Amino acid sequence: MRALKIPPSTRRFGRVLGNPSVVLMAVTSLLMIGSFAAVEAAMVATFGDGSVDAGLVLAVSSIGSLVGGLLAGNRPLSRWSLALRMMVVVFGFGLATLGTGFWWLAFALFLAGLGIAPALAAVSSVVAGSVAFSDTAEAYGWIGTGQLLGASIGSAVAGIAIDAAGGQGGVVVSFGIAVLSVLVAVIFRKAQPDLSLGILLHDDDS
Repeated sequence: MRALKIPPSTRRFGRVLGNPSVVLMAVTSLLMIGSFAAVEAAMVATFGDGSVDAGLVLAVSSIGSLVGGLLAGNRPLSRWSLALRMMVVVFGFGLATLGTGFWWLAFALFLAGLGIAPALAAVSSVVAGSVAFSDTAEAYGWIGTGQLLGASIGSAVAGIAIDAAGGQGGVVVSFGIAVLSVLVAVIFRKAQPDLSLGILLHDDDS
């Protein structure tokens, strides 16, 4: 078995941020993970930190994500794919704003979960198809940075909403952030490569 090595980049640090696709994926990742972090905080607030129900609902959402990844993770990607996959998340989070019962939230977050893994797969694919192979490590580093920022910002904003309006306040925040991620993905979709024929690895940025 041959080992695949990422060659060292010859470009200065940060130059990869000149690639619009990388910036777009970092921003959408920030928003996506922010919405997920917000809904996690909302579930704990809804059911209480001493209840297993919050964990069970989030586990159901994770199962939905697994199912979604198996069904859609390897499908060809167009410039609309990321937005469409996040629309599934938006739909599920939207349903979650309509009720507070265990079974309703489990159903809603299962539906939301169906879009989570496919959306994350789309982000990774867009990055892989947008930058030179030697720049992928740095590019994914910026994506990870965006996700960490999203988790901290999303949970913080959700916490403020939860203090003001309870668990449903946090759900509304997660829904709003997810909607914003879709809008960003739609408005700036032309910054993404068309990967409908697969991912072409680049030797350089040209």
